[in-house]
Amino acid sequence: MKWRLAAVLLIAGCARGTDDSAVPDTRPEPEESAAGNTVPGTMASAAGAALAGTAGSAVTELVYATPYSPTHPFSRADRRWIDFVESRSNGRLRIRPNWSGALLSSEHSMIELRHGVVDIGLITPIYVKGGVHLIRTQSGFYSGVRGIEEQVALYHCLADGDPQFERELEGLKVLAVQGGSLPGLVTRDRPVTSLDDLRGLRIRVPTELLNVMRDLGADPVNMPMGEVYSALAKGIIDGVVAPTDTFRALYLAEVAEYYTPLAVPRGAYPARAIGTERWLELSETERSVLEASIPVWEAALAEENRRALEEGWQYAVEQGVVETAISAEDQERFDALYSREAERNAAALSRYGIDGTAVLAAARASIGADGSIHCEEGTE
Repeated sequence: MKWRLAAVLLIAGCARGTDDSAVPDTRPEPEESAAGNTVPGTMASAAGAALAGTAGSAVTELVYATPYSPTHPFSRADRRWIDFVESRSNGRLRIRPNWSGALLSSEHSMIELRHGVVDIGLITPIYVKGGVHLIRTQSGFYSGVRGIEEQVALYHCLADGDPQFERELEGLKVLAVQGGSLPGLVTRDRPVTSLDDLRGLRIRVPTELLNVMRDLGADPVNMPMGEVYSALAKGIIDGVVAPTDTFRALYLAEVAEYYTPLAVPRGAYPARAIGTERWLELSETERSVLEASIPVWEAALAEENRRALEEGWQYAVEQGVVETAISAEDQERFDALYSREAERNAAALSRYGIDGTAVLAAARASIGADGSIHCEEGTE
């Protein structure tokens, strides 16, 4: 296993990425050694990786890596998953967490997992620039889906119905699909009470909203969420499309005065995975424990996400953030623009030999009028 240990030490200095919902804490957390001494996270996890491959060990140790700090909502869900796995396996599976991005980068985590840098890790394929065209694009196919659990259910419907999802995840076994809370519009010092108020505003938006915001007369920009606080404080941007948890997690309540609950659809994506090679090294019993942990992890992520939303909005109110509303007519207009953009993006996948239009049709056929999900094949 020398190659695995060497790879771990090499990747420890890799660059770290960002996620739209929060900014990873890049400071490595100390961990305790077997003797109870505190050692740096990278060294502890490297030792764990070596132990995981020890033949004849009564305990199988798996290193889990994430770019987020131990207190982040995602990490709170991860801890709940760790507790389940260790309990369900009666201690035969031990998860060694490595927080704050010391071992696994956000940008290259899928590649790093395939090469065994760590055993299990957080992945964000919707932010990967190449190789996951359908997974990235399908995140814009969720118009009409209202809850996180429904987002996850729709993703499973789509992935089960099109082998392209599996091809884009080659070398990985997905252990959790993650949805997200519907974001709204956070603005610095100008309240937005209608879509017309967006005209001329420079707003940070996710990629799938760039054309939608241009159609509304805004000046959309795309930048890492880690730069948003500074950009708002300096007046470089006027606002950002983000959920309410960012008021606390990113301290946006300090630099923004208004929040408009414009319902922006949010998609699900595979977010936790183990390398296929490592997966096949596990015993059938160990794999069955991890299979059973999938719905547990997904439920924990949904619950911690909602908890973070409530905490974030409470903090925003305490800081004096004012909520402003838009009309139902404006929301319908926004939804129509969003749906048109989804159709355009789906059709554009044909350049990669992917029938995105069929996947979009399947998504729409699976979404009920009340937002419930019933897996259906697409219709042309």
